Amino acid sequence: MPRQRQAPPAGGPRQDYLDAFDGDEGVFAPRSRGAAHPAPAVSPASSTSSASQVPPGAAPAAPAVSPDGRRGGGEGAEGGAPAAGAPAPGRSSKGRTFTGIAAAAVTTVLAVIVAGQVADDRSDAHAQTATDQARDARAADGAKGADAGALASAQAAPKLTYAQKMSTKYAMSPTFKGSGRFEVVPGSAKAPGTGRKYTYRVDVELGLGLDGQLFADAVQKTLNDDRSWAHDGARTFERVSTGTPDFVITLASPGTTAAWCAKSGLDTTEDNVSCDSAATPRVMINAYRWAQGSKTYGDRIYAYRQMLINHEVGHRLGHNHVMCQKDGALAPVMQQQTKFLDHDGIHCLPNPWPYPES
Repeated sequence: MPRQRQAPPAGGPRQDYLDAFDGDEGVFAPRSRGAAHPAPAVSPASSTSSASQVPPGAAPAAPAVSPDGRRGGGEGAEGGAPAAGAPAPGRSSKGRTFTGIAAAAVTTVLAVIVAGQVADDRSDAHAQTATDQARDARAADGAKGADAGALASAQAAPKLTYAQKMSTKYAMSPTFKGSGRFEVVPGSAKAPGTGRKYTYRVDVELGLGLDGQLFADAVQKTLNDDRSWAHDGARTFERVSTGTPDFVITLASPGTTAAWCAKSGLDTTEDNVSCDSAATPRVMINAYRWAQGSKTYGDRIYAYRQMLINHEVGHRLGHNHVMCQKDGALAPVMQQQTKFLDHDGIHCLPNPWPYPES
């Protein structure tokens, strides 16, 4: 027999609300906590007593709903048999529909929240990436600026002139012995004069750490100066880097200089001097003297280097040692000025040129 609907008490829910949940009174009933902790069985007496206490006009107590949405006496049910007058199981479709709708709504809300979080994370990641890129760009710009500044400083730094380089002393040990191997300073320099031409090559010992090009330029400029052996057009000197030259002017360590000078019976070790090794093609310039000069010249290293070239090439041209004969006079270029300027009570002045009056 169909159930008769009772009018809701005053102030109760609207009829259309009740119709929507007809037969599903347990939709909002408390759910079981799980099969592991079933509720204690309720005796018929207690059930009858509980039912008799329902206030007049109130709906019967809804049976418990299991976690899977079923009512009744499965595992985990809080009650025993269905209450009298309960609707058949087939009439619970509205409850299940609402439950599905509610679950879908909750899922949708969660999806929106998660999507928002993902979007925020992506936004944060994008912002972080943009920040990192900006920082990297600033760092790159700073590095470029530093490189540009270093380049500008290097370009702005004044380059030493030939005279400044020739006036600078360089580090060199008086006992240094190099590799004994030489390299040719590349290039050539034409003889500027019209007198007898001498060709020469410039060799520099490997590992000296000295400017070979400066040395080669100094030889060319010095020998072709009118105060030198090219005086009055008598001779002219040309630097070559190939073929067989008239001599090889060689810049070498003290140890290597001594070895080559010994080939011509000359001992350069006592005063660490240079020599013309006449038995060989080499005119030996001691790199220690070239770098550091001598006490006799003091800080006049430019003039000392000119004297060193002129003196040793003078030997190659056939000139021997001589000394000044007048007090206060210039020392002849062929005097051993590295060793001394004064002798026998005569005071001589340093002089790098064969023809200093020119």
